[in-house]
Amino acid sequence: MKPKIYCAIYTRKSTSEGLDTDFTSLDNQRESSESYIQSQKSEGWIALPDRYDDGGYTGSNTERPALQRLITDIKEGKVNCVIVYKVDRLSRSLLDFVQILELFEKNSVTFVSVTQHFNTNNSMGRLTLNILLSFAQFEREIISERVKDKMGAARKKGKWLGGPPILGYDIDRLNHKLVKNETEAELVRKIFDLYLEKKSLLQTTMELNERGCRTKRFTSASGKTYGDIRFKKTNVQQMLRNVLYIGKVRHDGALYPGLHEPIVSEEIFQKVQELLGSNRVERLRRKNVRFRGLLNHILRCKACDSIMFHTYTTKDNRRYRYYVCMNAQKRGYKDCPTRSVNAQSIEDAVIESLKASGEDDRALIINSPIWEVLFPQEKHHALRLMLKSAYYDGTNGKLKLDLNTNGIALLSRMQEGLPSNELHKS
Repeated sequence: MKPKIYCAIYTRKSTSEGLDTDFTSLDNQRESSESYIQSQKSEGWIALPDRYDDGGYTGSNTERPALQRLITDIKEGKVNCVIVYKVDRLSRSLLDFVQILELFEKNSVTFVSVTQHFNTNNSMGRLTLNILLSFAQFEREIISERVKDKMGAARKKGKWLGGPPILGYDIDRLNHKLVKNETEAELVRKIFDLYLEKKSLLQTTMELNERGCRTKRFTSASGKTYGDIRFKKTNVQQMLRNVLYIGKVRHDGALYPGLHEPIVSEEIFQKVQELLGSNRVERLRRKNVRFRGLLNHILRCKACDSIMFHTYTTKDNRRYRYYVCMNAQKRGYKDCPTRSVNAQSIEDAVIESLKASGEDDRALIINSPIWEVLFPQEKHHALRLMLKSAYYDGTNGKLKLDLNTNGIALLSRMQEGLPSNELHKS
């Protein structure tokens, strides 16, 4: 008596169109596959009752619920053979298909295409399969190029190609264009004027938040609401650089007239770009290169749960170092009780806390003579091995260390006086 071969039928349709009818494309694929399995009944083939149907899912990736369920059942040994109507129903990506096929082989699962009359039990079937998949991927790439060309042509005509709307405009989905929202447009003009007045992204952001201004509120096609939050520096910067506000659209680095009305004059927009450019040059001049701070990527503001980055100012030829809360820097210092902390003081506090932490490798290394001869970069690297994070609470001045259990072996070797280049091999 021949062993039973349990067959899973996988079906897929790229669009959801027609899936609400009595007899769908998925039903047709399954019916053909069941007939094929019936013809192999003498070989012990049995169709599993479970349906693996992906309606409305592309074959260009594997992010499909039914396919993922099928893969899980294969790994659990519930399936011996996978049946599809056509090869491209399983995948249109050659890379994805090769990975799926490797999974089939690893779990001794046969793959069969009903209309293309082959299976992976023999070398000819595998060769034919790879040839067909190469053409399927070629077809998908051609379609992708056509879509890209079509979108480029639409962009050159000034059309809106989708995505969330920006502050100042609503979307006319029928005509594929942006429509000016007069109330929001007034706020947009105030933001441009405010930046020219303040000459600072942070000061502009703080002023907007103090006035109670909010970002664009919009509802997606699925009914979920986004936006309507306080401004951040990045929100303001993106707005100030957006050419949509002067009635233009950008495509491949070139500007084209849009179908929508401008909100800001080109003169004001150009002044803002010049100011943004000059501020960026000034920031680059002041950029902290040599003094990166021992607690970079370690110190966090507990109140905001935000990283604190190292910076400094120079006054009377003296350098004053600080760690500044990223949230305060983006949204304004009034929102954060911590704001900034003296870098040397907080670094010393962390070191002293580690010294008093006990007799583990952290305390032994911090208290050993080797610590004093390490370069600052080496100390920073060692601290990152010792700590996951160090939380500072500006409301009460308390410091909490979250110790890292990994990297202890390397820290132990440091006690033996390894040369500094060994430290960087972790």
